[in-house]
Amino acid sequence: MSDGIVDAHVHLWDTGAMRISWFAEHLRLPRRVGPDDLARATATSPAPVRAAVAVQAADTEGEARWLAARAAAHGPLPGPVVLQYDARPGDPAAWAGMAQPLLDDGVPVAGLRLAVPGGAADLSDVPGLDALCEGLAASGRVLETLVRPEQLAAVGALAGRHPELDVVVCHLGLGAGTPGQPWRDALAALAARPRVHAKLSGLHTAGPDDAGRVATTARTAVGLLGAERLLFGSDWPMSARVAPYAEVVARTARALPALDDGATAAVWSGTAERLYGLTH
Repeated sequence: MSDGIVDAHVHLWDTGAMRISWFAEHLRLPRRVGPDDLARATATSPAPVRAAVAVQAADTEGEARWLAARAAAHGPLPGPVVLQYDARPGDPAAWAGMAQPLLDDGVPVAGLRLAVPGGAADLSDVPGLDALCEGLAASGRVLETLVRPEQLAAVGALAGRHPELDVVVCHLGLGAGTPGQPWRDALAALAARPRVHAKLSGLHTAGPDDAGRVATTARTAVGLLGAERLLFGSDWPMSARVAPYAEVVARTARALPALDDGATAAVWSGTAERLYGLTH
């Protein structure tokens, strides 16, 4: 971490400028979080945050353009942009779905995220999935997935059908859940797909036994995938409901097992730099 951090998972939004479909007052989130807020939060980090990957929070083209404009104006905080995949059936050329107009306009997009934790376990209800993967692989972009543990086998099958595609599983496919045997088995199966990676993000809660659960989760992931296929992500500002930015970094560092210098650099910056096209 001494070489600095590339945060692989942050969000920005402005509910006054766009509709965020899931936003609700009871979530205790700010109505607006912009680049200046991100800079203030990351300034408290125990190691400098050199860049951050901005993941689209909702799924409209207007919001995607808003996010991309702020990344362009304020990079590297945020830096690379990952947009949501929302299929647009009926247009075979629009493999990127909602994001296709931005790609056609030359907006820099590092990857697309499939956010379907409430969908079918085998992902059979996602239209255009293989076309999406083909388009991402051909253009050198990343597929991110936001899925529940029962869907990890389908992610592995997808990676098997598209061996040239880099896949990144958000929140280890578990988030704040309990790292039980079904999740471990699914993660072990993913390890056989060499271009599948996972984010150490979205894991922390305010629960009294949180440290032990997160340590078990993180160390299992290191043991199964290897540190070189894991990326730190703060999940800010969602994580700010649990702890300040600096504490999220510290909690993640404490949860990890002892790593050599190369593995440490991979988790905190190197793998994100490689996957999202950053240079150090």
